Amino acid sequence: MMNMTTFKRPTILSLEQALSMSYATLRFVHQGWRVIRIESTPVSGRASKGDPNRFIGRPIAGEDRHSYYIAPNVGKEAIALNLKTIEGQALLHQLILELDVDIFCTNTMPARHQALGIDAHTLQEIKPDLIWCCISAMGCAYPEVPGYDPVIQALCGYMDLTGPGDGPPMQCGPPIIDLKAGDEAFTQVALGLLERQQGKTGAVIDISMAQIAASWLHTFLPMLDMDSPPQELKRSGNEHRQFIPVNAYPTVDGYIYLAIGSDAQWQRLVRAAMFASLDQPHLASNEGRRAHKHALHDAIGKITSAYSSARIAEVLADAAIPNAPITPIEGVMELPFIAEQLLHTNAPDGRIIRLPPPAVATPYLKEQRGQLSFAPSYAEHTEAVLQEAGIKPAAIDELRTNGVIS
Repeated sequence: MMNMTTFKRPTILSLEQALSMSYATLRFVHQGWRVIRIESTPVSGRASKGDPNRFIGRPIAGEDRHSYYIAPNVGKEAIALNLKTIEGQALLHQLILELDVDIFCTNTMPARHQALGIDAHTLQEIKPDLIWCCISAMGCAYPEVPGYDPVIQALCGYMDLTGPGDGPPMQCGPPIIDLKAGDEAFTQVALGLLERQQGKTGAVIDISMAQIAASWLHTFLPMLDMDSPPQELKRSGNEHRQFIPVNAYPTVDGYIYLAIGSDAQWQRLVRAAMFASLDQPHLASNEGRRAHKHALHDAIGKITSAYSSARIAEVLADAAIPNAPITPIEGVMELPFIAEQLLHTNAPDGRIIRLPPPAVATPYLKEQRGQLSFAPSYAEHTEAVLQEAGIKPAAIDELRTNGVIS
């Protein structure tokens, strides 16, 4: 029989700020793993402390927990170390050993790794089975490049693909490069843990935001080598570039999104009385509709603008045509299939704050009934974590006096 061992929920130390790595470690929280986020000690002359995102958005809990910071950092602990000092680096190394840390994460620019003592070589010399994971703009081979989501969107073609065809380049609404990088960090760390269980020591995971951005361009980049001119792939507003018609159309009371993905769906659409005027031979195939797409979009818009969104949705549902209203952002959490999966946290003032659902529901979240602890204040857990690592109160006081912790 196979020897079964109890799964130890991993412990993660993460020198993180902003969104990409904070979102990755939030996904660890969703699994019930312990995440201790590390921030820097106060910088002389600077009013704000630690993660700059703490001070973005509306103030929610004191001066250091504003609205933009809260959601990606629920369920975590927070400590502050001065890694610019030898003492601070030694303290980090002690924490890794004494807390039996499984994973070290960072989205600090790679050019700073060695000076802070957080490079993979240094940390894996201390603990060989440590899984080390970094997110940066272009990976560790390009250590001096800062990583900002909209800049990567611009650099890697996303803005050339986003927006109306006759308008300027635009960024996507959500920060999708940050989030994709976080998802990739979660995936690669999970693979690293699996390999470690199978006998491999540690892992070095080097995530390039630019590379992960390009990795999503399957319906664009290869088509350039298959005779698609660049203009065919560029900004097209709400239209699909290949399937016609797929677009947002005006209604009496808003807009509705309609998606025809095959000629069979088109035939079902034009059999409906509302759209019967579109049953024309030259529109029977997708390529025919592509050749006349501008006139076709106008014709559909004239039809839909005479009816309510609900009436059009009813007709489209009867014809088994994919469609959806344009849900305002304030209505998304009210959608029943979202509302039943939402997470939540309680702010210090008692109010309940709803959080986005997890990417996939986990047993841990079910155990917690979707409740996660509120995002930590700056350095909130420094003393408790150091005591857990065996550091005596007098030594902690000395570290604080010397500016090694905050």
